Amino acid sequence: MSALLYAVAGLLHSIITLYIWVVIIASILSFVQLDPRNPIIEILNRITQPAFNFVRKKMPFVVVSGIDLSPLVIIFGLQFLDTLMMRSIM
Repeated sequence: MSALLYAVAGLLHSIITLYIWVVIIASILSFVQLDPRNPIIEILNRITQPAFNFVRKKMPFVVVSGIDLSPLVIIFGLQFLDTLMMRSIM
């Protein structure tokens, strides 16, 4: 049972880390004017925009003077969950 728990925790850790990198990449690419019909941009938007919109809706103060800080909130939240999960297992 312990090995299964470690395996699931390791898988969740990998998924969270991958999603954090996707959020970082999408945030950086949002500063550059790219073709929104580009398949890579479409995939990034499909993966990240639901989370961004959720944070913007629940926390409208994350948009400050036209600067959207929702990626930062998502990254901090995922880091918190990941740290909490990994420390509770060990």
